[in-house]
Amino acid sequence: MFCPECKSLMISSAGQLKCRKCGYIRKIESSDQMKKTHRRSEKEMVIVEDEEQARTLPTISTKCPKCEHNEAFWWLRQLRAADESEVRFFRCTACGHTWREYD
Repeated sequence: MFCPECKSLMISSAGQLKCRKCGYIRKIESSDQMKKTHRRSEKEMVIVEDEEQARTLPTISTKCPKCEHNEAFWWLRQLRAADESEVRFFRCTACGHTWREYD
C-alpha cells in the first residue's frame, strides 16, 4: 500500500502499516488482509487426439517403441515449470502409438 500523505511505499510492522518517509501510521484491518485462494490440484494434459489435426504436424525419423516403424509426428508441450524444458511428444504414423521424451 502507498501512504495517502506522501505517496511513498508503506511497510508492515506489528499489525500496522507505517510510512518510512513521513511516519504516517495506519492499522491493518481485516478488510486489508490478503485472502488465500485455493489452487487447482489436478493438471490437464492435452495430447493431439484428432487424426486430421495430427496429419498437419511435422514428422521426424525415429523408431516407434511399439511397432518399430521409422516415422512419427511430433509436437512440444510445456508440462512442468516455465524454467524447465518442454516435453516432446511423438505419434507413430503407422500404428498411432503416442510416447514422450524428456530432456
